[in-house]
Amino acid sequence: MRERPLVLLALLCLAGTLSAQTKKVTFAGETPGHEPKSFAPMVGSWVISKDGPRNVLFIDGRVWKRGQPAGGLADKARALYGARNEEFIESVKAFAYFPIAVYKGLDDFENGDVSVRFQMVGGALDRCAGILFNVKPNGDYLTVRYNGTEDNVVLWTFNKGVRKFVKRAPDLAALELGTWHTLKISVHGTALTGYLDDKLMLEYTLPEPVSGMIGVWSKTDSMIEFDDFTVTPTAK
Repeated sequence: MRERPLVLLALLCLAGTLSAQTKKVTFAGETPGHEPKSFAPMVGSWVISKDGPRNVLFIDGRVWKRGQPAGGLADKARALYGARNEEFIESVKAFAYFPIAVYKGLDDFENGDVSVRFQMVGGALDRCAGILFNVKPNGDYLTVRYNGTEDNVVLWTFNKGVRKFVKRAPDLAALELGTWHTLKISVHGTALTGYLDDKLMLEYTLPEPVSGMIGVWSKTDSMIEFDDFTVTPTAK
């Protein structure tokens, strides 16, 4: 009978350890009109904005220009990747259609869950919100994104300056402008799943396990608000 309290205590300690691994980013302490402190914008105009009383991360596609990286790209790349920053910069410039902001709070995501809440505000060409992952020092990365002009969830790979379609979710999902939704990926070894508002949308077996930085992604003139970026790493 005395073992039960000890077992319960051990389980509670384990649960506390697991929950402590979860990192949730909100922007309550950020300054509207300025770049975020918790993310490094690499392409596009990423600023803190207001959604009612809340601070949110906003990719402002209204100021998008073809081939334009974010301001201070060289310094940001140097802070992330040191001596390999030039390789990263050249690759990112090749993907300058696609705004990205890299999360500073985790150097290497291999297994676990990443989610983010997003709200489409506008965009004539595109209305895209995505989770960026497997970001390499040479600028290669993967993204699972929702496109509000196509109503779909798709996995893309960006490798050596080339973007390639990988897999499209079989179901369409039409979302209204000005409404909040949640995009999530789960990675366990080579097994990748993608969710939209807790609905399983995408399943794919990656050619190799992921290992790299994570963040948020968009496309061309999309205007998207992001909030509650959450990552829960798990052991392999």
